[in-house]
Amino acid sequence: MTEELSVAVLGAGSTMGRAMARNIARAGMRVRAWNRTADKARPLEDDGVGVFDSPAEAAQGAEVILTMLSDADAVLDVIAEAAAGAGDGTVWLQMSTIGEAGTDRCVELAGRHGLRLVDSPVLGTRQPAEEGKLVVLASGPDELRERMQPIFDAVGQKTMWVGQAGAGTRLKIVTNSWVLAVVEAAAEMIGLAEGLNVDPRLIFEAIEGGPLDLPYLRLKAKAITERNFDPSFRLGLAAKDAGLIEESARRHEIDLPLFATIRRRLQEGAREHGDEDLSATYLTIAPSRHAI
Repeated sequence: MTEELSVAVLGAGSTMGRAMARNIARAGMRVRAWNRTADKARPLEDDGVGVFDSPAEAAQGAEVILTMLSDADAVLDVIAEAAAGAGDGTVWLQMSTIGEAGTDRCVELAGRHGLRLVDSPVLGTRQPAEEGKLVVLASGPDELRERMQPIFDAVGQKTMWVGQAGAGTRLKIVTNSWVLAVVEAAAEMIGLAEGLNVDPRLIFEAIEGGPLDLPYLRLKAKAITERNFDPSFRLGLAAKDAGLIEESARRHEIDLPLFATIRRRLQEGAREHGDEDLSATYLTIAPSRHAI
């Protein structure tokens, strides 16, 4: 039963982690939370979530540990601490985006500490996380599917089980390559339109209703034209994810010349605008037009 599950959410003060912890609690499960900066997780107490001072304390007695952290090193450091409080056979939902090499390290660490790993990164940003409408790309032991489904249903509108641990991460990497390419294309399109004195609204009038009319393209182009870079997905994290995509391409000897340029542009933008939305990559394209 849903109410019998106890879930430790590690990284519960991040935008995604906080939303996921809240939705899991509201679905009737017992949530034990930890965040490096504890004050960022304190608002969860209003939803009945216990906030603890260490990963080990949060993991104590939890049947499931969920990690939502910034990168592989953070995940591995935190789960190593949490393992001290976790029982043998505890399920570990690794939902951060950490790439193939990071996931390989998690598989090894899970085996060493007797944890049952479900590699389960998500598609979606702040609003879908808050609304419980993420897409979960789950991969791990078949026998855990039914037991973990209440958690995935609490945070997402769809769960895809795609194989054994590592398969979810590989799907996330490929999907992210499309996401980042669309946003960079939107930024360059708007920059070019402004440089040519073309009203960006005419672009969307021209493509309206056709196969080129992508909702996500419209969303990010609107953010750029309105200069609204309130973060839904931070540019700094996007640059990190771009590095993971290139890492996979090298691992599998795949040449991605276009994506190499996208990664470079994202990293340039992240140096000054890393805490702003991914769409702030536009600011590296036409610096003299920022005030338009």
